[in-house]
Amino acid sequence: MTDILTGLMLTTLTLATPLLLAALGEAVSERAGVVNIGIEGVMLVAAFTGVAVCATTADTRFGPWLGLGAAVMGGLAMTAAFALLSVNMGCDALLVGTALNIFALGATAVARRELVGDSNAAFVVPTLPLWSVPVLALVLIAAVWYWLFRTSHGLGLRAAGEHPAAAASVGLSVARLRWSALLFSGLTCGLAGGYLALGLSNTFVEGMTAGRGFIALAIVIVGRRHPVGISLAALGFGAASAGQFRLQALGLDIIPYQFFLALPYMLTLVAAMWLSPRPASRPATK
Repeated sequence: MTDILTGLMLTTLTLATPLLLAALGEAVSERAGVVNIGIEGVMLVAAFTGVAVCATTADTRFGPWLGLGAAVMGGLAMTAAFALLSVNMGCDALLVGTALNIFALGATAVARRELVGDSNAAFVVPTLPLWSVPVLALVLIAAVWYWLFRTSHGLGLRAAGEHPAAAASVGLSVARLRWSALLFSGLTCGLAGGYLALGLSNTFVEGMTAGRGFIALAIVIVGRRHPVGISLAALGFGAASAGQFRLQALGLDIIPYQFFLALPYMLTLVAAMWLSPRPASRPATK
């Protein structure tokens, strides 16, 4: 029994890591006043970039780490494009994020087929140590909390999201603060996509993020944009994912396996609906 619980806990943490990283970055950008629904596309591009670089450096001992570094660069590039369009050029952030998701889905599918030559061919690369990125994610929880709530830069960043006019009136550059928040989000989403492809698997398949970016957005809502709340929500999703693998292993024929696959997503959706802030009621007007 102890071995089962230990294995469930370890699986929970590893499955929660991509969501935790993506949600932490999104929480920081939302604290700065920018919602990026394009983190699904950022993770997807990061995953492909990491695997592509790892495939070309597979003969070296640092191939997976070079791939992870490339994944981070891919995430930063995608988020920089989002920041340029939404922060500097004033484009609608929701439309830009949607466009990034569509672009990432199509571009990575085409690039994979160009790289492999056959859409059904195996695309296997060396993997990262399983615990490398989860440990970093745990450290980032405390680091993000300290940055947001115990530093002057974090105070300015939150001011840029809550009261941008007041922040600008005291000499703070709202655009620069939002850029810094978005670049941090690109870094964490790059790590999330890289770990998804190089840590949890050793390949890239089309659409492999499978909605994790949107689940990360829901986790930010459930966790109230706070690092501790986000970590608990991400671990809850990881536990649901680990549990569905365990339930499938029991071979319950009376329940379709698709139910177990959808279970983590359904629980996250219900939690987001239940815990999302509700607008204050207004008195009726005559």
